Amino acid sequence: MTPIERILSYKFKNKKLLEEALTHSSYLNSPSYDRLEFIGDSAIGLAISTYFFPLYPDLNQGQLTLLRAANVSTEKLARVAVLHRLYSYVRRNADDLDDNVREFADAVALEDNSIPYVGLVKAPKVLADIVESVAGAIYVDVEFDLQKLWAIIKDFLKPIYTPEDLEADPQPVTLLFEDCQKKGKQVHIENQEKGSTYVAKVYVDCRPVASGFSKQKPIARLNAAREALIILSDSTDTKIKRVVTIDGIDGSFEIEGAKQKLHDFCCRKKWQSPSYR
Repeated sequence: MTPIERILSYKFKNKKLLEEALTHSSYLNSPSYDRLEFIGDSAIGLAISTYFFPLYPDLNQGQLTLLRAANVSTEKLARVAVLHRLYSYVRRNADDLDDNVREFADAVALEDNSIPYVGLVKAPKVLADIVESVAGAIYVDVEFDLQKLWAIIKDFLKPIYTPEDLEADPQPVTLLFEDCQKKGKQVHIENQEKGSTYVAKVYVDCRPVASGFSKQKPIARLNAAREALIILSDSTDTKIKRVVTIDGIDGSFEIEGAKQKLHDFCCRKKWQSPSYR
């Protein structure tokens, strides 16, 4: 068995499929993984959906969609590739890509076990593509049998995030919109680009509430949403509170505890340090 087959605990009937699944387009004169990545992308999504649908009969469409997204996102699948060191088996001629993957892997090594909505370094799409192409190769090799595919890749894709995981570590932007919707408030996140830095500003009922900064647009949005949640609520993730008054927001929101505790919490979560107005 090849190293990848040992990782998967699966022996390919057609070895050419695995070879193709591990060939980047920069490697000339050989078929790349593009076609297998196409079918693998859909197959993983369908397999995950088929697994969750009967397992959680009380989840609505929106909840199932968030659950699937957490398990098949580029950020999640890229970390699967890092965990199994899949990139080292890929045939390629792309030095820049090698550097990006190495930087990302180094950043992942510093992370905790929270759901990877986004990291300190943007996940190279090639890593997620490899996971999808390998899944696509298996799917073709088992003659498009979805149950067989899932039996093979379920452990490979671990951790499989559950509704409990999402409740304990919710996506900040989604949580912000849901929280404000329950309170009858309108939310808008405005994105700006200032030089090499992205700035995201959160508005609630047309009033500015919080902002976030990053060299990556998605991280700027997450930072802004997290800051807004800390300001607008009793904090869903922690008991940390402080007293602030925001112009245009009815009442003041009491938040107990010291700024140092808030700073320490953000450090553990690898969030942007809080700013105080």
